[in-house]
Formats: sequence, structure tokens, C-alpha cells
Amino acid sequence: MTKTARVVAQDVAAATPSQVEWELRLYVAGQTPKSVTAFTNLKRLCENHLRGRYRIEVIDLLEQPQLAAGDQIVAIPTLVRKLPQPLRKIIGDLRDTERTLVGLNLRPAGS
Repeated sequence: MTKTARVVAQDVAAATPSQVEWELRLYVAGQTPKSVTAFTNLKRLCENHLRGRYRIEVIDLLEQPQLAAGDQIVAIPTLVRKLPQPLRKIIGDLRDTERTLVGLNLRPAGS
């Protein structure tokens, strides 16, 4: 997670045309414990629920703070679901799997 705006995890090779590719952007500020935890939790979630159809881009705002304006980032770490639409944001280290799944619209609320 040292380069700004780079794709650090991609598992789209196995995706079929009927599956939607998920484009996720994780905004962090360096390799703080919260940032590392957020990436680890996101990677695990993607492997368990989006295998073969996701792409994670990590953006380090210490290196390029101007990128925060594009997605209106006000706190870090923040996960932005770019695709599928609509855009969704989750703030925090993504430790609460249920909350993260509901936030990404991978699971209905209350299920």
C-alpha cells in the first residue's frame, strides 16, 4: 500500500460477462494500523463475497491529498464503491462485516 492510486488487489480474471465487476477505492493516510486493518478487512470481504469480480484501488492521501476532493473524502479510512452504481461510502476500518456488507449493498439491512 505504498503507491498512491494504484490497484493493489484485483480478481476479475474469473468473472463471466453476466457478473458485475466491483470497483472499490480505499482512501488511507499512510500505513497506519487503521489503514492496514481496513485493507485487510476489505480484501477478506471481497474474497468471501465478490470472488472473481472486484478491483481495489488504494489511494494514500499523504502522497496526493488533492485526490480527496474528487470523492468528497472527509475522514479516513474511507471505502468508496465506484461500481456498480450508485456510489456508496463507508468510513472506518471495515471491522464490522455485517455493517460493511449492508453498506456496500451486498446484503439487505436486517438480514
